Amino acid sequence: MSDALAPSAEAGGTAAPRPNAVVAVLAFAGIVVALMQTLVIPIVPELPRLLDAPASDTAWAVTATLLAAAVATPVVGRLGDMFGKRRMLMISVVMLVIGSVVCALSDALVPMVVGRALQGLASGVIPLGISIMRDELPAERLAGSTALMSASLGVGGALGLPTAALIADNFDWHVLFWASAAMGVIALALVVALVPESRVRTGGRFDVVGALGMATGLVCLLLAISKGADWGWTSGTTLALFAAAVLVLLVWGVFELRTAQPLVDLRTTARRQVLVTNLASVAIGFSMFAMSLVLPQLLQLPEQTGYGLGRSLLTAGLVMAPSGLVMMATAPVSAAVSKAKGPKVTLMIGAVIVACGYGLNIVLMSEVWHLVMVSCVIGAGIGFTYGSMPALIMGAVPASETAAANSLNTLMRSIGTSVASAIAGVILSQMTITLGGYALPSKDAFRTVMAIGAGAALLAFAIAAFIPRQRTAVTPVPAPAADAPTAQEPAAKN
Repeated sequence: MSDALAPSAEAGGTAAPRPNAVVAVLAFAGIVVALMQTLVIPIVPELPRLLDAPASDTAWAVTATLLAAAVATPVVGRLGDMFGKRRMLMISVVMLVIGSVVCALSDALVPMVVGRALQGLASGVIPLGISIMRDELPAERLAGSTALMSASLGVGGALGLPTAALIADNFDWHVLFWASAAMGVIALALVVALVPESRVRTGGRFDVVGALGMATGLVCLLLAISKGADWGWTSGTTLALFAAAVLVLLVWGVFELRTAQPLVDLRTTARRQVLVTNLASVAIGFSMFAMSLVLPQLLQLPEQTGYGLGRSLLTAGLVMAPSGLVMMATAPVSAAVSKAKGPKVTLMIGAVIVACGYGLNIVLMSEVWHLVMVSCVIGAGIGFTYGSMPALIMGAVPASETAAANSLNTLMRSIGTSVASAIAGVILSQMTITLGGYALPSKDAFRTVMAIGAGAALLAFAIAAFIPRQRTAVTPVPAPAADAPTAQEPAAKN
């Protein structure tokens, strides 16, 4: 490892990092957080009975996690740049453990929602992990490692569903959350033992007003998106939330531009490479989530529909699991393509692969192996796209803003998935057939969602075409002292 990239032993209280150990621990932490997000899916239909509450209220067990993650991710990223990425990563994992324990001890709605919100606060682990890698790893290891870290989100999500279904079918539902807490403790111990703290920090004062403004705007936006179908898209509450989101975020943007030390440096964010990558991330997030909505439903619908496969939730999870392994397997391939052709090309290739996967699904959806193949193709495309986006972001921002920039990119993907959930929910609820007195999504409804997913991937391809061409994925940067400006900071002000 070069001297420029070697971390200070006294900064983190640890010896020089072992790259393999750092990558393995951070990827494991990312998988644990992704598992947490899918953990509750098998018991969502049972929550009204388990918590003795209406279904409209128990839905907050999912919504609370979404809102907490949206608020925490950019805030934790900024705090990581200021006060230490490893420190904020450990705090995030502690929040995951506490939230899991609260859920494991709960039998009522309020503690469950509180626990799920605390779990959502851990969502900054993946962008923080990517940023730690930039500070601590040698340049030749960085592209492949960040691709693997990004893929951990998909890996955890794909493996989480069958694991959670297996636990829910054979044990008390509280075991789901005890398992999450246990994995969080293991991840925390490994981070403490093996991951060093970086000296690449900005210091300064935290932008409290900016954080509150962004939190308010994001909560209004995502609450309107996630609950609009329940409240009615033209209801006064939904429209008021959308209007409030627009107004608050506009005022917040003006404030951030006039603040000396903003939560989000909008001038950096407006750079062509960062801006276009974030826009493509929204489309990719949308496209990824469409698969998660369509395939499990197709597998579980009754065979009497003529297109449902009548399988269990566990089987549905097992069908989705290989896609996570494919994402992990494509991480080094993604890194190699980025090294040879640049991460822009990698992103565009991934978007085309995702679109092809949805195209296959439109014509191949009558057998279990069809859906396994489709999920693997889409998983390969997502592995390419998720591996390239951190490289594009880090290639355009100074080292002192890496965590904040990666966190914002993660937030853009989350907004894409939220919009996908809302749009797909409307389509699947409006295009229905009747079976046994129940309205079920029609075959054309699924094909429509898949076509939209393919369109979102092609949109990401078109947007990515406007990213400036670069040959190297990430430019190595020195790790300055904690109180010193980073080597890239002067360039960031041009």
